[in-house]
Amino acid sequence: MAKSGSSKRWLQRHVSDPYVRGARQAGYRSRAAYKLLEIDARDRLLAPGQIVVDLGAAPGSWSQVIASRVRPGGRVIAVDLLDLEPIPGVEFVRGDFRQADILARIDRILQPGKADLVVSDLAPNLTGVAASDQSRSLELCELVLEFARSRLKPRAALLVKVFQGAGFAEFLAEMRRAFESVVSRKPKASRGGSAEMYLLGKGLKSRIQDPESFFPSPGERLD
Repeated sequence: MAKSGSSKRWLQRHVSDPYVRGARQAGYRSRAAYKLLEIDARDRLLAPGQIVVDLGAAPGSWSQVIASRVRPGGRVIAVDLLDLEPIPGVEFVRGDFRQADILARIDRILQPGKADLVVSDLAPNLTGVAASDQSRSLELCELVLEFARSRLKPRAALLVKVFQGAGFAEFLAEMRRAFESVVSRKPKASRGGSAEMYLLGKGLKSRIQDPESFFPSPGERLD
């Protein structure tokens, strides 16, 4: 079957993309590695000895970067619905981080402590309906934030991908309630036409567990 004009244009852009070429040469599994590398260079997120949870890790380029930077003594827990080819220094949990059994597996790996950093490059499967896609994306972001608030150490950090649009201001306000400082980042490696950006929250504030919170604290049951 002949490729459509749009498919040909996408393929041409992909092949000529310097980040795609760089990822291949450096051994990264996708160009997304350069987004995290740029943010880390600016904000110094990653350091030896850290415990980091990577939500939505497949195909694994962020986990590759993290694993290389938390050595020695660090740990990386990668979580995704899709399978992930093994990465040295990365412990993989396959499943939905919203489910009780997956949360329990993550908590067992984290024991006896919590994480220094949670990162998420998650995005929903897009339908092409802008309002629906934006709503589903923000729902994921809210779940990532709630996960982070219950699994991070005090004053720890969260890096989460968001899309600008309806509901963004409200989510930004939630991030500011949870962290002492929140900044936005738009890496050069993000495609020019993409509405994606990243919010970085540093300094997790203490909180009283919300009785209606979706995620229990480690050790609590989720019925």
